[in-house]
Amino acid sequence: MKTNLTRADARHRVGLISNVHYDINLDVTEAEQFRSQTTITFDSTAGETFFDLVADSFSATLDGAPIEGAKLDLSDGAHTVVVDATITYNRTGEGLHKFTDPVDNKDYLYTQFEPAMAMKVFACFDQPDIKATYDIHVTAPEHYTVVLNEAATREGNTWSAKVDYPLSTYLIAVIAGEYEHVTDTYSDAHGEIPLGLYARASLMEHLDAERLFRQTKDGFAYYHENFGVAYPFGKYDQIFCPEYNMGAMENAGAVTFRDEYVFTSEPTPYRLERRNDTILHEMAHMWFGDLVTMEWWDDLWLNESFATWSAAIAQTEIGEYPNAWTTFAAVEKAWAYQQDQLPTTHPIAADAPDIETAEQNFDGITYAKGASVLKQLQAYVGRDEFFAGVQQHFRNHAHANATFADLLSALEKSSGRDLSSWSEQWLRTTGVSILRPEITADSFAVVQESEVMRTHRVTVGLYSLVDGHVQRTHHVTLDVDGARTEVPELAGVDHDLALVNDEDLTYCKMGLTPEHQRFALEHLGQITNPLARTLVWSSLWESVRDGALPAREFVRLVAKHGAAEDQPSVQERLLAQATLAVKQYVDPSWQAEGFALLNDAFRGAEPAAIFDRALARLTPNDATVAYLKQLLETSENQEVRWLALTSLIAADEVPLSAADEEKDTSSEGVISRLRCRATVEKQWAWDTLVNEDLTNLEARCIMDGLTFNPQGTDVDLDSFTDEYFRIAPALWDRLTNEMAQRTLEGMYPTWAVTEEAVRKADALLHDASVPAGLKRILAEGQDRVARAVRNRACDAAAN
Repeated sequence: MKTNLTRADARHRVGLISNVHYDINLDVTEAEQFRSQTTITFDSTAGETFFDLVADSFSATLDGAPIEGAKLDLSDGAHTVVVDATITYNRTGEGLHKFTDPVDNKDYLYTQFEPAMAMKVFACFDQPDIKATYDIHVTAPEHYTVVLNEAATREGNTWSAKVDYPLSTYLIAVIAGEYEHVTDTYSDAHGEIPLGLYARASLMEHLDAERLFRQTKDGFAYYHENFGVAYPFGKYDQIFCPEYNMGAMENAGAVTFRDEYVFTSEPTPYRLERRNDTILHEMAHMWFGDLVTMEWWDDLWLNESFATWSAAIAQTEIGEYPNAWTTFAAVEKAWAYQQDQLPTTHPIAADAPDIETAEQNFDGITYAKGASVLKQLQAYVGRDEFFAGVQQHFRNHAHANATFADLLSALEKSSGRDLSSWSEQWLRTTGVSILRPEITADSFAVVQESEVMRTHRVTVGLYSLVDGHVQRTHHVTLDVDGARTEVPELAGVDHDLALVNDEDLTYCKMGLTPEHQRFALEHLGQITNPLARTLVWSSLWESVRDGALPAREFVRLVAKHGAAEDQPSVQERLLAQATLAVKQYVDPSWQAEGFALLNDAFRGAEPAAIFDRALARLTPNDATVAYLKQLLETSENQEVRWLALTSLIAADEVPLSAADEEKDTSSEGVISRLRCRATVEKQWAWDTLVNEDLTNLEARCIMDGLTFNPQGTDVDLDSFTDEYFRIAPALWDRLTNEMAQRTLEGMYPTWAVTEEAVRKADALLHDASVPAGLKRILAEGQDRVARAVRNRACDAAAN
């Protein structure tokens, strides 16, 4: 039975199969397993293929005759396949996941099918270009609520819904359990859209429904105006699900979110902004992904890049988060630059020969670099022309599948530009271009350093210190093409700082001249424009990562200016980067001083919701220990309390038993105690991750505890370095793709910053028997450690 579908097999199958309809009957009344009965009707030409299913056991018939396994020997004409399966509920956020809330013992189920996990719940042709219609029936305990893609009717204990438009299997959703909900309606010239918000009972008191409904309505108003096509489905439910792997999933009409987005403790401003970004991201998918769907996972980037770009521009233009592009520059682009400089980088339009490859391509290239390039494309063709092309694309391919070539054709027609060269430069190549200024007394040029000479739409801005503020005095928007582009308008103009990607229109690492970098280090806090200031922060951080700027300089800069930064998203990212720099990039002889600087800078700084969380992830000094103990006496923020307690336990300042004494009976309290234990019982944490069947959230928290302030613990993490490389192949084989990837990434020995540790990955990387997916994780971990080794050497040289 195939579970890693190849593109070749998918193309063969779509050539045979058409006119598919599923009648799905799920029975979720049993505690450990559910029954799945599926009738598939379809037309076919003659040939051999198979259906997809992962089950404990099943039986199947083709046109009434029993068949062995999932193989289908088809003749020309109409066919019916009936499959009766028994399947165990999943605990890792894949297929049909089941969770029991420890607060009240209530059960919650939800499905997660992307990229190809519908086969873990019902028999199907699990590929995006075989769209189908559906009748879905779910028999559930009487006290359950069931949510499906369309409004469900109930007869007895069976809930039913009909999806009578073509939809890919990965977009089907089944949510069942003791969820509670609130409802509302969105109305405009296109009609009414019923809205629902669902969460587990123990979280409902924390559900800020008024804000969520308002932001949902703002999103529909924006997308209706700019996409030019009405919302294509019957209702719009948003369900907050426990133990969720990702941020959210764009199931048509029934979007699922991680329920950490129901904030039980005071959230930071950035978390509120990020949740809104996720809401708008998933909503954009209703058009780009659900209405118009990629043919195969090679074009995954189109779905995710488009939704990421859409959310950022929507946030900005709706106006609740007018500086969303600043957040994008600080967060998304930092992710993209990091991913694009790994040895495993890939083109935005990535080759995905099979599902395992596609799963690993849900990364910073697919989401963040792709969105950056779409932002560049929008600047290149013009905003209105871009949206006009998108609208035509939706009309051309509604309820069907399409490729990037289809979108490009629509954009070429709307803009009048030939985009073939642009697409080759940006979508079929890898790596980050560097743009930097080259300035003489009578000339100004933008220099491009890149293996691929790309066309960049940029704004070049000149800044000067005026009356105590660094302000833009001159700017020019132009196309940079080739290795050197003259900007005669700026020749000989006096300035203190030149930003060659001002306004962040293109995707590049923005270099500063040595003089301008020194000016930035001295006057960064005086740059008044938040996006310009963020671009300078980003340039300095990339210089640290490249080993061109000693990491301690960045740490000092964050300690000096972090509390004054007025963009919450940037502030959170700076604190995390400075913490990483101290732990990984500074010379070990300076590490204690670096920790002391950050302890003093973070402790008691405002907003406390940001700084207290960051402080708890440092190795604490005596003053911080006292501060964290005081937080345990005074703070009502349960998340901050757990982080403070974890830090104190890791530092051996309070006993592990203090975690059991914390009065938090929620599911968050359960996993927080696991993290606390993992900080001091490293061997237990390691053995549990390697040998036990954990839920996805349990594994996430134990890995966090394993590497949480390792200084001062009884067990040296270095003792696990060799063990990691010994057990990695077996762990890859034992766990599901999703869990193997997350676990082996989280356990990689980044704590061992030595040349010897870099070399320890080589044996597996050169072993032909090691799967490609595992090699990718190993290569990325090795590269991160090698970068840390180089950066420590750079920092030591500055001493």
